[in-house]
Amino acid sequence: MKKIYMILFAACGLMACTGDLDQQPQTDSQTTADVVYGSEQGYKMALAKLYASYVIVGQEQGGGNADISSNNGHDFLRGYFNLQECPTDEVAGTWLSGDKIEGLTYMTWDANDPWIADTYYRAYYTIALCNEFLSHATESATSGNANLTAYRAEARFLRALAYYYVLDLFGQGPFVDETMGVGAYTPERYSNTQLFNFVESELKDVASNGLLAPNAVEYGRASQAAAWALLAKLYLNAEVYNAGNHYTDCITYCKQIMNAGYSLESDYSKLFNADNDKRTNEIIFPFVVDAVNTVTWGATTYIVCGECGNSSSQDPAKYGLTGGWGMFRVRGELPELFSGNEAGDCRYMFYTDGQEQWLTKAIDDQSQGYFGEKFSNLTDAGEAASNTGAVGADIDYPVFRLADVYLMLAESVLRGGNGSSRDEALQVVNKLRERAFGNTDGNINEAQLTLQFILDERARELYWESCRRTDLIRYGQFTGGSYKWQWKGGVVDGRSTESKYNVYPIPTAELSANPNLKNENY
Repeated sequence: MKKIYMILFAACGLMACTGDLDQQPQTDSQTTADVVYGSEQGYKMALAKLYASYVIVGQEQGGGNADISSNNGHDFLRGYFNLQECPTDEVAGTWLSGDKIEGLTYMTWDANDPWIADTYYRAYYTIALCNEFLSHATESATSGNANLTAYRAEARFLRALAYYYVLDLFGQGPFVDETMGVGAYTPERYSNTQLFNFVESELKDVASNGLLAPNAVEYGRASQAAAWALLAKLYLNAEVYNAGNHYTDCITYCKQIMNAGYSLESDYSKLFNADNDKRTNEIIFPFVVDAVNTVTWGATTYIVCGECGNSSSQDPAKYGLTGGWGMFRVRGELPELFSGNEAGDCRYMFYTDGQEQWLTKAIDDQSQGYFGEKFSNLTDAGEAASNTGAVGADIDYPVFRLADVYLMLAESVLRGGNGSSRDEALQVVNKLRERAFGNTDGNINEAQLTLQFILDERARELYWESCRRTDLIRYGQFTGGSYKWQWKGGVVDGRSTESKYNVYPIPTAELSANPNLKNENY
């Protein structure tokens, strides 16, 4: 069975543990913090819960015995994918009312949107778990033990990642760390600049003090390169976060990753199949999903089942599925970015049979819009990895991979960053093009290397990897009217939208609970 590290997830809970995901946890099986943190193995099991919090919602198979109550009861990744993809030109939702994504789909959400609230509270749930872990895995408690030192650094990385998501999605948020304990107090509001400074400081510290080298960690755990990749992402978007120009810093950390021994996977499709845990040459850090130990109806189960039409001629078995859910297609602008290269670019992974490219009818009409084929629950051998109808998919979700690093470096060079050159930027972009085309037919020349080309190439390379909203905001094309796509703003030809939609609102319930918080323009 792949993903050996994930066996820990089957038994991890900070205050409750079971050995079988199908088993109802009993009150007499609950353990105290002294027991959980009384051994190195206990620390590791608690750490596993922090990782799992991004892809599962409870202690039982499929999300039973939920960690927290929420509007939809779904995991962080399902919510994050929706917030990053559904408002953009990369996804068209067909199950608008059933999945409660009208607001996201049409860019008309407000502070009562259920997906916004769920994603917000799941991010802070992970932060709370990390704080609990760090209150026990103190610097003094872990000193002298290399494994515990690494666990502490990983918990800080996972907390920084959650705070990064808060920063990118909401532009503000309450701040709590492990020193604040528990009790009745109102957390301080951190601005986007304060969140940026915290995430930057944490990542730089753990990258040099605790996180292990990329070749020294078990699969699924964060290495130094994961921190470098998140720093690069943070710096690439620093101006959006009101933190100034950091393109040189972005290049610095991209180069550290490029010099750490990573290489492009030769077969692009294998980055997104059920054996993608083998792609450690390119995938720097994943959210690990396992159909035995982390059974979920969200995460990649949601994506791979959602990309297969349930009213089209698609064969679910072709993707290792027992059935398609049919929630997602792509808006016509995404395949248009491949125009003229549909046959040559292997990243053109859309199901077009019987489908119209453009969505001229209602957006939830499944006869229009191509379906996706990027994610697959098949193994390298072409066999279904799991029964998706019973236990979900077995596909890990790439959070950071080398291709993204190449494109971040190239963009930072074009935006004036130092530490690389246009020649190197062109070289790494053409490495992606050569992988995509299988030869040099798709290579570009120096004159073609523009910022708009990079944005388009990021869509071609990274679509459905939860980058598009952030990318469009950085380019000033998410809101406003400089770029309109079908059904942007709720009309068939798209319309200009208000700049307030560049950040999501803090949920109404949170505003009521914490008077330190406020939403601008909502």
